Amino acid sequence: MKSAKRALVVGGGVIGLTSAFQLARQGWQVTLFDPSPGRGATWAAAGMIAPIAEIHPGEETNYELQKGALQAWRTFASALREVTHKELCIVETGTLVLGWDGSDRRLVDQFAHVAAAFGVIPRRVERDERPEMFEGVSPRIADGLLVGGDAWLDPDAVVALVNEANTQLGVTIVNEMVASVSSDDSRVEAITDSGSFVGDIGVIATGAVAPPSGATTSGAHVIRPVHGITVRVKGIDRSEQPMIRSYVKGNTLYMVSRPGGYNVLGASSEERRDAGAQVGEVQRLLRDALDVVPALETAVIVETREGNRPASHDLRPFFEVLGGGRWAWSSGHFRHGVTLAPIAAAEALRFAEGVT
Repeated sequence: MKSAKRALVVGGGVIGLTSAFQLARQGWQVTLFDPSPGRGATWAAAGMIAPIAEIHPGEETNYELQKGALQAWRTFASALREVTHKELCIVETGTLVLGWDGSDRRLVDQFAHVAAAFGVIPRRVERDERPEMFEGVSPRIADGLLVGGDAWLDPDAVVALVNEANTQLGVTIVNEMVASVSSDDSRVEAITDSGSFVGDIGVIATGAVAPPSGATTSGAHVIRPVHGITVRVKGIDRSEQPMIRSYVKGNTLYMVSRPGGYNVLGASSEERRDAGAQVGEVQRLLRDALDVVPALETAVIVETREGNRPASHDLRPFFEVLGGGRWAWSSGHFRHGVTLAPIAAAEALRFAEGVT
């Protein structure tokens, strides 16, 4: 009797967890390594699936990849349901793009111009015509752009449900760092403090952390950590309205509102490796949020979360098959890790099935 195919997954963020799920669902015997699964950049993510609102000049390739993300998440949610008999909630609200002052409104117009070049035409929305969409928003903001097709989900719920599914599928979790990896013509190996683990293939999904010692990369991809925070507050409930993405004195703010008045505020972005939310970083984010949504004045701060997002040199995600052909490195998802997780997981499965 042929033994089960064995896969090692190094890294337990949303990319590693979903990759482990797809492999295990197809009959692979999976071992996943991470000291604290789901507590990296995924922990700080707001959970937006927003290919349109995330449009940036020069990122046509990213947009083309992300266009299929919402459907990929629906398909992935269906697969989770088959295993756990539980539903992953995906909420399609669209995004309201706003500008705080005259300069910011010009940035909104620039966004519309770039979006049109990508084949997307946002719809102008006036406060007088759709006042409900501007609930809690500063009265000085009279209009905005509505983009459909954007959605959100709760990354905490994703991690919990994928962990449950992985447990049911027999995925082994090793709560340790991988110190080194190696491979030969027939197998891969990962070394931790507790010993050696072998498999037929391996996927490295360590996010903003460099691959373990022994991973032979081509040198074509280099990852730098981009630190970001989100502040979670309890207050205004805009869960039936579009997500907010606003330019505020040249900064960018987003707000994702969940039922019950739980709101996730972001988007600080600093190129630093050190952990911790800095006072000034939090102050700037809350100041911008209050400028755009003054109804947050009486909201209660629940917590602040922070993490490092993996940015490649060209801001594109990559899936690189490493030297020897049995290890692959999945990273560079930057601010799109949650968005692209099911797509990255499918790529990991294709790689594994191609090797064996």
